[in-house]
Amino acid sequence: MTSRKPDEPLARNSRLRLVRPRALATARRAVTTRRTRPAPRPPEGTPPRAELARQARHVLADAVRIARWAAVERGPESALRTGAEAVTAQERAAAALDLTPGQIRAGWDRARLAGLVELHGDTARPGWRLHAWDRDDSAVLRGWVALFDAWSLVHPAPEGVAPSAVAEVVEAVPQVLSLLQLSQGPVLVPALLDLLGQRVEELREERCEVPVTDQTPGPATDTAPEPPETPRGTDGLPALLDWALEGLAAVGALTLDPGADARHATLTPLGNWAVWVKLEQICVAAQSPAGNIEQSAEDMLRGCARLTPGPARAEYRAWLAARTLSSAVGELLAVARGEDALLRGLAFEALRVVGAPAEAEVRATVAEPSLRPYALLWLAEYEGADPDDAQEVLTREEATWLWVDTAAAVADHGESELLVRHLESAVQGTVPALLDEVRAVGHPRTVQVLVALAAAHPDPALSKAVRRAAFQVHTGGA
Repeated sequence: MTSRKPDEPLARNSRLRLVRPRALATARRAVTTRRTRPAPRPPEGTPPRAELARQARHVLADAVRIARWAAVERGPESALRTGAEAVTAQERAAAALDLTPGQIRAGWDRARLAGLVELHGDTARPGWRLHAWDRDDSAVLRGWVALFDAWSLVHPAPEGVAPSAVAEVVEAVPQVLSLLQLSQGPVLVPALLDLLGQRVEELREERCEVPVTDQTPGPATDTAPEPPETPRGTDGLPALLDWALEGLAAVGALTLDPGADARHATLTPLGNWAVWVKLEQICVAAQSPAGNIEQSAEDMLRGCARLTPGPARAEYRAWLAARTLSSAVGELLAVARGEDALLRGLAFEALRVVGAPAEAEVRATVAEPSLRPYALLWLAEYEGADPDDAQEVLTREEATWLWVDTAAAVADHGESELLVRHLESAVQGTVPALLDEVRAVGHPRTVQVLVALAAAHPDPALSKAVRRAAFQVHTGGA
């Protein structure tokens, strides 16, 4: 703020320092206690990140070539996915890259799953990972992990198998991967099949799938009772295990060796590292004060509120990994519609971790006034805008609404000094202009925010003006 003359009753033209508003960062600072945690070390023998990234680039080499070809073509990239020109585009790409049409289709799918291209309706655009591919090892590893997470989409499931049986195996595969990681070497496929069968049975018991038998009494006979039927899906488990192992091998997570006596599977260095990362994410969340991995979305976000962004994102990922994405997105948006502004911002931060699967539901919230600014920022960043520039998609009114919402989070969870500093992030150039627009924007917490700001600000004249504005909003005055 600029200084005012001693006899000036009110600094009506007090200038606000024009800075880019970083609403969520301000809200998070309201409750953050900076703590340092030693970074967990990967298992002994794990290659350096640079070597892991080199291996990941090798696995996705064809996908990168296809994504770059599509980026140069600027048009046929969407035809590679759908439309009448799909076959023509695939043939052109195959000729240009010396690959078969089948390799083009497979590479395009991998490029999408790894985030090298992003789909927006019927249009595909180069993803930020593609731009950073040659210089950012972290981007490469995150892209490969995204492909690893989507292994079940890379390799088609066996025909004639019930979707429920496929879903059970997908849910049970992490147990198989854990065994491979703990074994630190090859494991025979029959041993993996035994473990898969046990895990599938556990999942069915958890869902209380108890076989129903006919208990109606009947005449006694000497006929021996027939053996019980084989549990649903048991006969198909060997084929489903083969499908899972081949899918994981296709993304470079493990290798399959025919062996002298029986086939065996071994995690690759990439697969071993990825399983360790997943286990670390789960352990971090499970060890948090709130036990976040088993909590509701609201309690999980409250448990993450005091963490810095990096550890918080790790917990979001672990919490999301334990749920179906559709239900998790629904839970997060339900929290965002609540009254706690801090949780609203954190919910959208967690949705950034979800990424593409949340796009449709986030886009639908643009019509909701309380979520619109957050949704517009989320979509801008999702479509490639720099976080520092994403604020430009907001209108003046939307930016003011977000300023008030963030101030409400600070007033609820932070200290008065931070609320005073938040005043400097307003897009308006003067305090009177800010107060005029805050009164007009109609945020339900306007009165409480202005009262808290008036009580916190050290300038008596400014404090009086803010208090008067709060009274006017409260009484409906001009």
